Amino acid sequence: MSVTASNVLILGYGEMGHAMQYLLAERHSLYIWDKFPALGVTSVALEVAAPLADFVIFCLPVKPHFEVAHELASLLKKDCICLSIAKGLDASGRSAAQVFEAVLAPAGLAYGLLYGPMISEELRAGRSGFAQVAGSSPQLLAVVADLFVGSNLQLTGSNDITGISWSVILKNVYAIAFGIADELGLGDNMRGFLMVAALRELEAIVLRLGGAPGSPFHLAGLGDLVTTATSEDSYHHALGRRLARGDRSESRGEGVHTLQMVAKHNIFPVPAYPLFALLHAVVLEQAEPAAALRGFSRRWLD
Repeated sequence: MSVTASNVLILGYGEMGHAMQYLLAERHSLYIWDKFPALGVTSVALEVAAPLADFVIFCLPVKPHFEVAHELASLLKKDCICLSIAKGLDASGRSAAQVFEAVLAPAGLAYGLLYGPMISEELRAGRSGFAQVAGSSPQLLAVVADLFVGSNLQLTGSNDITGISWSVILKNVYAIAFGIADELGLGDNMRGFLMVAALRELEAIVLRLGGAPGSPFHLAGLGDLVTTATSEDSYHHALGRRLARGDRSESRGEGVHTLQMVAKHNIFPVPAYPLFALLHAVVLEQAEPAAALRGFSRRWLD
């Protein structure tokens, strides 16, 4: 199958930046930008690479998206497409989609999200990854699918950018509960119960925030939740394990920041969602994980 060669600017050269390089380097011309490049890594200048780019892939946390997107907006070609793989909120409580809508849409630039089970180590080992694409136009899927033709990333489309955004953002929070339960040795039955409880809340929150029914049960929600909640390579699963051991030395990451931003910006009422509230209490208020989780399971089934 023939592939149209493109110029791709990858922003951020961490785990997912490396994964995108692995997926695309054989068929496209790549430019790598990193604000703080590692020793031996050459970072391109944005003012040089951005005007050449057909695609820009934001392999960055959401926090710097607004600043970087604002800098790029005047540099990019009008037919350039910006994609984000970021699964969190910025300091104003905005998702990547909301940042792109605020910055790129007024500039007439197309944008999209790439969300699903995409563990970088597995992608770079040649294993399959799976993602949903949602964006600023219905035609985006075909164009992005062409970009990844021949790679081990398999794509499907979604017309619910709000739903997949919040599904993938919230799954990082709920994944922490699975790490806690696994460290406490609560067993596979507890894991099954937590999956039901998490998905019930996730769908309720997605609907509250304007997403479509059923969105959380696709790749960006259920698919990525299973991956993040059960993989020993998952940061948020490992964080749950550390919290269950009483180790709070590295309580950070996208899920922790999401808990903070939801409360700070009152994005939705935390007490209305008991499992989310439990994780807020454990992560941010140092509630005792074992007692909190066991108490939650008893109350939920009453």
